[in-house]
Amino acid sequence: MERVGVLALQGGFAEHIRCLRRLDVIASEVRLPRDMRGLDGLIIPGGESTSIGKLAERHGLIEAIEAFAAEGKPILGTCAGLVLLAQELVDGPEQPLLGLLPIRVRRNAFGRQRESFETWLRAPCLEAAGDGGEQGPFPAVFIRAPVVEEVGAGVEVLARLDDGRPVAVRHGRVLGLAFHPELTDDLRWHWYFLSLS
Repeated sequence: MERVGVLALQGGFAEHIRCLRRLDVIASEVRLPRDMRGLDGLIIPGGESTSIGKLAERHGLIEAIEAFAAEGKPILGTCAGLVLLAQELVDGPEQPLLGLLPIRVRRNAFGRQRESFETWLRAPCLEAAGDGGEQGPFPAVFIRAPVVEEVGAGVEVLARLDDGRPVAVRHGRVLGLAFHPELTDDLRWHWYFLSLS
């Protein structure tokens, strides 16, 4: 991938842009459908999923992202981005969903901000993703994070918590992570995403 857009309506888009630029990728902010022209991939960052979804709907980005996915272009959603990619929510307020990942998600599965945590995740897929500069388990940061409660047909679980709950899933070229890889110095999940093109 040479050009990747990051949805920049709310949340941690700047951190993803910094990660992409460290990997020598041309990264740009996406606020309107026209900002998606010429992109090879798209990242939907963490933040507040209801706000991001409503803003995306208001600016015509829901349809634009669906069309982008229909072209077979890779999409990564982290934390709130995973929620937006899901087909179904277990709980929480009504909000726009893209339905690009056949999964059922629980928002804020670990509680409030003070229950945020870091843990080490094993993800064999990262070994083939490219250099990335790191090896071994990934240092995953969970902040008011969702969790995948159910996966549908064709969904590959890439990483689980110690209790077995999925926190990294892939369906074709759509990748969803319940955590924030952009908040670490470890670029392997971004490498893996770039390898999906």
